[in-house]
Amino acid sequence: MLSGGYVEAGDTGRHAVEAGDVLLHRAWESHLDRFDGRGAEVLVLPIADRDTAPLIGRIADPDAIVRLAEQDRVTAARRLLAELTPRPTTPADWPELLARALRDDPDLSLTLWADHLGLHRGSISRGFRQIFGVTPVAFRLVQRTRRALGALQASADPLSAIAYDCGFADQAHMSRAVRGLTKATPTELRRAAGTAL
Repeated sequence: MLSGGYVEAGDTGRHAVEAGDVLLHRAWESHLDRFDGRGAEVLVLPIADRDTAPLIGRIADPDAIVRLAEQDRVTAARRLLAELTPRPTTPADWPELLARALRDDPDLSLTLWADHLGLHRGSISRGFRQIFGVTPVAFRLVQRTRRALGALQASADPLSAIAYDCGFADQAHMSRAVRGLTKATPTELRRAAGTAL
C-alpha cells in the first residue's frame, strides 16, 4: 500500500491496510475491499505462490520498492520479501474469530461454535456474510479446497484419500470444489505441479 487505506476481508481474514503495509495473496484467493475516504494507491507485484503464506507485514520504504519495480518487477518482489517485517494480527470481533477458527479447522461445527459464544446460527451466517461477502459454510468450503490444493501439489496420494483427509464427502465433491475455485481439475493441477502418479 503506497497511500490511503482500506479494509480487506477474504480467505485469510480481515486486514486494515495503511501506507507501508503489504498483503501477500495466494493464487485463486478472493477478498472484498472497502476503501475509506482517502482512497488507496496500491502496487501489485507478482510473487510465486510457493514463496507466500497468508501474511500481512510492513516495509520501511515502499517508495524504494516502487522505483525498483519501474525497472525490474521481479527484483522488486524479491526485495519486498527480503525487507518484509511480519505484522501479527489479532481478531477484533466474532466474524474474525470465526474466520480464523474455520481456517484452522474447516471441520468446525458452526452450531457448536455459535452456541459456545451465545450466538444464534442464523445471526452468525448473516453477520459473517456482511463482513466477508460469503456465508461461513461457503468460507469453510474454500478452506477445505485450499487444504486439498496444498495436498494435490505436495503429494502423490490418491485423490480419494486427499478428499477424505480434507473433509470432503467424496472425491467428486472435492473435484467440483477445486474446479469451482481454480477452473482446473485436481488431475490437471497435479500434473502442472509435477505430482501426478
